[in-house]
Amino acid sequence: MTLDTRTVDVPRPAPASVRAALRHPVAALRWLWAYAMTPGRPGRATSETELRWLYGGWLLAFALKMLGSSWDVSWHFKWLRDDLAPPHLLNSAGTVLVVALVVVHSYSGRGVDRRALRWMQVGTATFLLAVPIDIVNHRINGLDITSWSPSHMLLYVGTAIMLAGALRGWWLHAAPGRVGAAVHLGLWFFFLENVLFPNQHQEYGVLSLADYQAGHTTAEPQLLDFAAAQGQSPTSFMLPVPSWVHPAWLICAGLLTLVVARKVTGYRWTATLLTAAYLGYRAVTWGLLVATGFPPSVLPVMLLAGAVLVDLAVRWRVPGWAAGVPVAAAVFLAAFVQEFVAVIPPWDWHVAPFVWLGFAVLWAVVDRIAASRWWARWRTASVADVPVAAGGASAP
Repeated sequence: MTLDTRTVDVPRPAPASVRAALRHPVAALRWLWAYAMTPGRPGRATSETELRWLYGGWLLAFALKMLGSSWDVSWHFKWLRDDLAPPHLLNSAGTVLVVALVVVHSYSGRGVDRRALRWMQVGTATFLLAVPIDIVNHRINGLDITSWSPSHMLLYVGTAIMLAGALRGWWLHAAPGRVGAAVHLGLWFFFLENVLFPNQHQEYGVLSLADYQAGHTTAEPQLLDFAAAQGQSPTSFMLPVPSWVHPAWLICAGLLTLVVARKVTGYRWTATLLTAAYLGYRAVTWGLLVATGFPPSVLPVMLLAGAVLVDLAVRWRVPGWAAGVPVAAAVFLAAFVQEFVAVIPPWDWHVAPFVWLGFAVLWAVVDRIAASRWWARWRTASVADVPVAAGGASAP
């Protein structure tokens, strides 16, 4: 009898850590190339180490995008727009990394099921489509400083969709544990920041307008001259949307995101932790931007009151139709206190009942979806052989 002595190609293992990859960069690059260039279908077996590299890449990509966008909104209250401005380049670096990750997921089939992959692909395509639309919009309409323009909203929608895909991919594949929880919360943090981003226009605008009226504006003369040439007053330029927009979006979009995050993750203080982390990040960037001569912003501290109550309501199994009004009212009360002791963007207090009722209805819809067959199907992988180790059990 003859023994078969032919060698079998054994895949290189992933570097155990970032330090290991830096210690042996050539071996790390060889692993990355072999890993990314091995074709496969969604649902392909992926080790925990490989998952951490893939989704660590997602966290890095969104960190770059978030830092770039945070700098960008302050930049627009100081300088004229420039396609190649440093904040745009920083955001673009994150976008390039996102595209690379989606290519790897699509070609190798690792770390995703079919639904997660489709969400990643659609979100990335939407974002990339919005970029040239936004550039053309600026060429036609000028500066378009408002974060609420249609082309900007398309950027937020694309980011939200790709984040939903990343959340689903990690939720379905990662094993329970501290690392799994940390990455899960990290992705939700970026989702919350993306949802709340449009409100930063009013949060910067209210302070920039006050500085302008006091005679010590941080805006460069060329920016003010450009605004005047467009026929805009300082008020319409810095606060271009109605005063009901900030509270309505903060509660019916931002606070609702915290409700969904709390229910999906099942972690007791998810809403509070995410909000505290967001406010902490905004405070740090506020300090860095002011120290380098950029305009400051108001922090939406009032959201923290709603976040704590969301966590308590979900923990005590209070239905959304009953919890929505008092939780939203608490945010309005916290905003009133914040306005008394500091500054908040313009709020139309007359819309309070409509925002409260709207939030209660939206929360009730979330509860209904969470109890539906559709959600039960969403919680399972769309490929039969995907190993679902998820910390994905949903809390009530």
